[in-house]
Amino acid sequence: MARSTHPIGNELAEGDADSDADRLARARMSGPVAASSRVPAPVRSAAYVALSVALLHIVFGAIVRISGSGMGCGVDWPTCQGYWIPPYFTRIDLGIELTHRYLAIALFASIAWLTLRAWQLRESVGIHGDGGVLNTAYLALGLWFAPALFGAVTVFTGNPAWATVVHKLLAASLIAVLVVATVRAGGLGSASLRAESGTKKAVGGAMAAAVMALLVVLLGGLTAKIPGAAVACAGFPLCGAGSLGGGAQHVQLTHRILAYLLVLHLISLPFVYRKRGEPAPVLRAAWIAMMFGVLQVAWAGWMVTGGFPSVVRSLHQATGILIWVTCVAMAYLTRIASGRTVIASQRAPSTSAAPLVSPRTS
Repeated sequence: MARSTHPIGNELAEGDADSDADRLARARMSGPVAASSRVPAPVRSAAYVALSVALLHIVFGAIVRISGSGMGCGVDWPTCQGYWIPPYFTRIDLGIELTHRYLAIALFASIAWLTLRAWQLRESVGIHGDGGVLNTAYLALGLWFAPALFGAVTVFTGNPAWATVVHKLLAASLIAVLVVATVRAGGLGSASLRAESGTKKAVGGAMAAAVMALLVVLLGGLTAKIPGAAVACAGFPLCGAGSLGGGAQHVQLTHRILAYLLVLHLISLPFVYRKRGEPAPVLRAAWIAMMFGVLQVAWAGWMVTGGFPSVVRSLHQATGILIWVTCVAMAYLTRIASGRTVIASQRAPSTSAAPLVSPRTS
């Protein structure tokens, strides 16, 4: 069959013959560079600070649970035994619980600072409108009240297992919003992303990892709260002789199996992404997630065979949160790289918009 001489027909024929690698190469060379790097540095720094404080807060929450300090302040909330700052710290559980509450206040302050800086610089690239940092900061500020107020429910109901899981879900949701805010501010590798530089297939793998990571984190919290569930399986990697049996063992084993599936999935992602030629920030996030996944298995083996020391349990909990954060970042980066999500910094500037000027050179 003769080749069409019509220019449109020729373009279609050439497009059909293109491989995914050719298409991605052209996108990286000619696609619009994400302008996230032009998001003001103060906003990006504030986003990193808020995300770091949120990580510290949720990890310390796990320490509260592991150490049994959830009722360290009794049934008083938001004060502690009638004081904002108790005049004595004779009990370790009181100090741990109160430190967790102070970290919640520090988290609110850091999110408020992020919101304020984004509002002050709202005319800058990537701040205002859909896909901008400001809307995400507003959401994070409002969402802060959910786990904070539900902490009161946890205290007033005697710290039951279901309340702990809901509290952790709310905290994990808040930290996910802060991850999105940091990416929109040009952090976590987003500044080097180009639109259409990644494949849409990468989104599915990253989203699956994020969903499984959240389920594992929540099941971990449930396992830690149900009496006997944390030590129900005597062996590793599966339950061996001497296990407790019953519902507690089923909860522990379900948590383990889902965690193993997650780690296997995380191990496969960087190799699949490298083969497809995914952009560097996405591939880097996949490698980091895999590293945390392997480390998590090591912590779990040490924890079970070593008699469940509190330090290793805390490291196990912290690594689980880091996996969740990395998977959320990876999922959002894949959506941006594939073109499924357009952040404000990638949108074409309005021709009527005033040119950006430095605050010092008005």
